Amino acid sequence: MEIKNNILETIGNTPLIKLNKITRELPCTVAAKVEYFNPGNSIKDRMALKMVEEAEKEGKLKPGSTIIECTSGNTGMGLALAAIVKGYKCIFTTTDKQSKEKFDILKALGAEVIVCPTNVEPDDPNSYYSVAKRLEKEIPDSFLCNQYDNLANRLAHYETTGPEIWQQTDGKVTHLVCTAGTGGTITGTARYLKEKNPDIQIWAIDAYGSLLTKYFRTGEIDMNEVYPYISEGFGEDFVPANFDMSVIDHFEQVTDKDGALMTRRLAKEEGFFCGYSAGSCIQGLLQLKERLRKDDLVVCILHDHGSRYVGKVYNDQWMLERGFLEAKTVKDIIGGKENQPMVSILPTQTIAEAFELMKQFDIENIPVMEDGQPTGSVSENGLFSKIFGSPEIINHEVQSVVEPGYPLVDLDTPVERLGKLINKDNGAVLCRDKAGVLHIITKYDIIKFLTK
Repeated sequence: MEIKNNILETIGNTPLIKLNKITRELPCTVAAKVEYFNPGNSIKDRMALKMVEEAEKEGKLKPGSTIIECTSGNTGMGLALAAIVKGYKCIFTTTDKQSKEKFDILKALGAEVIVCPTNVEPDDPNSYYSVAKRLEKEIPDSFLCNQYDNLANRLAHYETTGPEIWQQTDGKVTHLVCTAGTGGTITGTARYLKEKNPDIQIWAIDAYGSLLTKYFRTGEIDMNEVYPYISEGFGEDFVPANFDMSVIDHFEQVTDKDGALMTRRLAKEEGFFCGYSAGSCIQGLLQLKERLRKDDLVVCILHDHGSRYVGKVYNDQWMLERGFLEAKTVKDIIGGKENQPMVSILPTQTIAEAFELMKQFDIENIPVMEDGQPTGSVSENGLFSKIFGSPEIINHEVQSVVEPGYPLVDLDTPVERLGKLINKDNGAVLCRDKAGVLHIITKYDIIKFLTK
């Protein structure tokens, strides 16, 4: 029987999967090392376990010890899994820019999570680095993993990620593309691959607002390069000890918006439901397409799973609020409708005529117009309830059963707002275009627009 002894034995040996649609414009083959197949759904499981094992060897972790770490979430997940199996407690410090889903997952695994402000200097007493260091001093028998400077981080990737990529590509890999944060993944993997073939190109993907790119190019730590950014899981405001810039050939920066949009494309076009850094990794590769040749075999590391970002990059409202998606408006809906005059009715026409119009045009809502102005409405639901109780009113005038008029909205009204205006009591809204022509927008129109 093939039965694993515990969850930690499932870490590593993740698949290499070819990209087909997004990379169609590239001349070469691109394969993704999809790390969310790890049990903690990220590549950080590898180094988390390695840091724990090395600490045990050195006597820094003993039964009942407390693991402390500052983490954006994924390293904490890996450490929490190791702690469950090995019997340790966990306290994690993190930043307020990380997704709520990450906090909830860590808590579900029994960890204590302390949220610290993002926009402070690393040495600020309130930074998540400083809080973690203080906790290690205050809590007896505790160990601060310090993924940034703990060289077991890059050792994990030298021992596992690099060899896996080499074996899976039969040694034909020509490029490694990876987002850079702690430096462990890219340095450890690159060291192994460069030993096998020094011609392999190592491309690091960085965020705007991180100082790593300028440091790589100039050797200068320039804090003027540092400013807040939204991208998660990569980029730094200092240079972790895990970095070995000598094995990296190029740094490429990607904007928050481009990374977020590519993350969503990976899900829709390739079926990879990945995290923010995965989209940034692929976007960075596309920005470097002029450097690629026909026979190249590029491996991109996709770090983690999209479940931790459902409230962010996969949430339309979050994307709209940051200007990453173009706001769709009433004008867009009207522009996408067939050029058909709005059906309306006079208050002096009969209810029978209203029903005939509904049947003829397959509609449920009709504005009541008088002297070219909307004065009320009739709806299929409203007429049904009235006629059901008094069938004889079928030949009465519409004005005897008129309902409140539909709200009149501007052309630039966001589509999202229509969800609050159109409900079970109000089936449509009206809008005048720039020529003064009146248009009606119903639930059907909105659904058709959003799903086309």
